Amino acid sequence: MADNKSSNAYWAANIRIISLCLIIWFLCSFGFGILLRPMLSGIAVGGTDLGFWFAQQGSILVFLVLIFFYAWKMGKVDKEFGVDE
Repeated sequence: MADNKSSNAYWAANIRIISLCLIIWFLCSFGFGILLRPMLSGIAVGGTDLGFWFAQQGSILVFLVLIFFYAWKMGKVDKEFGVDE
């Protein structure tokens, strides 16, 4: 029974991290790149407005950062639950 509780806690932590990453990615790609683009048009980044930058490059960079964050955080969670390599 303790093994089942540990497994459920592990997957709950995993789902929590995945949900956080997906929310951040959604906000950066769809939110900043499409929905909030008119509000971000006055801020210049790299010769263009911030909304366009998020739509073209920012969301990809945020995605790459989220990949490394997920790998780092899941490494810690794996060690915590004793399922690391």
